[in-house]
Amino acid sequence: MKCDLHVHSYFSGPCQTPIVGSFCRESYTDPAEIYSHMARKGMGLVTLTDHDSIEGSEQLRRHPNFFVSEELTCRMPSGTVAHIGVYDLTDRQHAQLQQRRNDLVALLVYLSERRLFFSVNHVFSGLTGRRELEDFDWFKEYFPALESRNSHLLESANTHAALLAKRWNKISIGGSDAHALRSAGTVYTEVPGARDKEEFFAGLRNGKGRVAGESGSCWKLTRDILVIAGEMMREKNWTALLAPLAVLLPLASMLNYYNDYAFDRKWAALIFQDSPAPKLSSWLPLPQPAEEKTAWP
Repeated sequence: MKCDLHVHSYFSGPCQTPIVGSFCRESYTDPAEIYSHMARKGMGLVTLTDHDSIEGSEQLRRHPNFFVSEELTCRMPSGTVAHIGVYDLTDRQHAQLQQRRNDLVALLVYLSERRLFFSVNHVFSGLTGRRELEDFDWFKEYFPALESRNSHLLESANTHAALLAKRWNKISIGGSDAHALRSAGTVYTEVPGARDKEEFFAGLRNGKGRVAGESGSCWKLTRDILVIAGEMMREKNWTALLAPLAVLLPLASMLNYYNDYAFDRKWAALIFQDSPAPKLSSWLPLPQPAEEKTAWP
């Protein structure tokens, strides 16, 4: 059974790029279109991971193979930002997560107590801004899963994420991080033999999952940005005045990947060096029963 565990819809909110976010959304894809597209791509399970929102799930709850998820924008103790995928949650749990997303310790305690499956996404990408070394210590100690393949990241970033998951004995998951429909389902997580959602997540926790799909490229990113720009112009007609700027999009994609390459190279060199990581002895320990330790590496 396959599932793309990182997909965005119209309900992911405004674009995170300064200024552009005042008139452009992260995605314009309708949830129903995503569901139909995923069925054609052979996904046995479907979910949405909109930014801090589960509103798009309303259209899809009637489908027995759909489950509610989201991508939390989380403030780390260092002051940096991380994106955390949280899967198969209820409306009440969503509300509780939103209250805790700027307090990592409270968030992790809640996730652990409710036994929610969660991951840290695009670890070797500068998408969310700067990173600090202590962030990786939190990821190592308290996160059960790492996104090891993302269809918009460089192959080197995906390779390093997969190596890190293996080194830390974490669950590897994959998702397209699609903001345009054509990219949805181009990366997925598969649990062979799973017949439903419960068996899928049980298989992931027991190390039976595998990740497959393509990495990113300038062409693919440019194509998706053009799709988003076209949808933006349909929704807000006045933005058609910006159409001549489309010639700059390939350059913007190249700059994005250049920055991501530098980010990946810097942090891979630091994380995979032989020197030991800083100790966490002064940090607040999180409650985690012994039986959960074996289920969630």
